[in-house]
Amino acid sequence: MASLGTSGLPEDRDPSASSEAGDSLSENAATSRRSLRAADSTRAHRGARHTPRDVARQRVGATGTGPSVARSARPKRRLRSLANLAVMVIAGGIVATIAIPAYAFNPATSNQASFGTSAIDDMKKANSQSVRVSDGIEGPAAAGDTFSATTEQQLADQKAAAERATAAAQMKAYAASYDGPSAADYLANPPYPNFSLAQVFQVAQQYIGVPYVYGGDTPAGFDCSGYVMFVYAQFGISLPHSATAIGNMGTRISIQDAVPGDVIAMGSHVGFYAGDGNILDAPDVGRNVSIRPLWTDDYWVVRFGI
Repeated sequence: MASLGTSGLPEDRDPSASSEAGDSLSENAATSRRSLRAADSTRAHRGARHTPRDVARQRVGATGTGPSVARSARPKRRLRSLANLAVMVIAGGIVATIAIPAYAFNPATSNQASFGTSAIDDMKKANSQSVRVSDGIEGPAAAGDTFSATTEQQLADQKAAAERATAAAQMKAYAASYDGPSAADYLANPPYPNFSLAQVFQVAQQYIGVPYVYGGDTPAGFDCSGYVMFVYAQFGISLPHSATAIGNMGTRISIQDAVPGDVIAMGSHVGFYAGDGNILDAPDVGRNVSIRPLWTDDYWVVRFGI
């Protein structure tokens, strides 16, 4: 009985009894560990019946991170769900985009009204309209477009014709306004019987300012040859009313020998030499008798009366 108690001296205890007691404690500890393992195994099998919340709690307990890990996992799951939904919507839109045109041009619907033939198409195919022209009717003769171009010569002729028409109108007016002696009257009774080129030029200057009139041969209006003819008639020298004819008469001299009163001839124009390279003449329509520089070298000098 003393071996089972705690009192008494150590030397009074039986050594074999002490070893038996230690063995008994070891066996009890091993039994306790086995029972704990069995309990854990039972809980593991029962864990399958736990709710997702219990499982989450067990996972949180196992990782040791606490409730914040479970909360952070929720937004990620929501984002994945939204991404999946977006992919499904986009895929559906692509399928619809491809399918709608295919359906719109489906050959099975080609007999609809918008794609069917119209009444006009049926009439064209049936050739229901025709036009018949009688053989007795003659169509108008086809004529090609015609055009003509005006040459420079034609333009010049038109301008000359217009000038002659203007001159004719002026002639009527000036003939009625002048009642003095004509060139023929002066030839019959010349006022200057003693001929002098200086006096010829002096008489010619008396008519500066007289307007040009085509065909004119009086102080009411002069043309170039009528002016020269009228002045020389006062000295008893008869000249034709023609610039070309006057240029082919008289005596030709050089310009170095020319003095005022000599005649400058240019074929279609004549005037009086005014000295220093100038000419006194009746220019053309719209201008008056005046002294002006010679504008060309194509001229020659003709002398009369000497």
